[in-house]
Amino acid sequence: QVQLVESGGGLVQAGGSLRLSCAASGRTFSDYAMGWFRQAPGKPREFVAAISWSGGSTVYADSAKGRFTISRDNAKNAVYLQMNFLSPTDTAVYFCAGSTSHYGSAASYEYPYWGQGTQVTVSS
Repeated sequence: QVQLVESGGGLVQAGGSLRLSCAASGRTFSDYAMGWFRQAPGKPREFVAAISWSGGSTVYADSAKGRFTISRDNAKNAVYLQMNFLSPTDTAVYFCAGSTSHYGSAASYEYPYWGQGTQVTVSS
């Protein structure tokens, strides 16, 4: 079975940073895009960032541009999300997602594989 496990979430003060990690197993994602989504209470899941199979291209939500950086290590079958200058509006459960496409996009339907999420809470 395919499993994606996020880690690195927690409580951080506004302006602080967190680095989320996602470890995948059961499927090698080295040829496929991966992404991060998040869901705040009472809101639908939204796109955060995606990275292509090689890491050569990335795409970010407007809310993430300039603050978040997605990266991957295909040797470890892992993807990361470095989050800087966090604000309370970033508070959400963050989900790692694996695609069956080579290039990342903001479309959730291109990601059949999902982790269970890791909580990020940013205090003011």
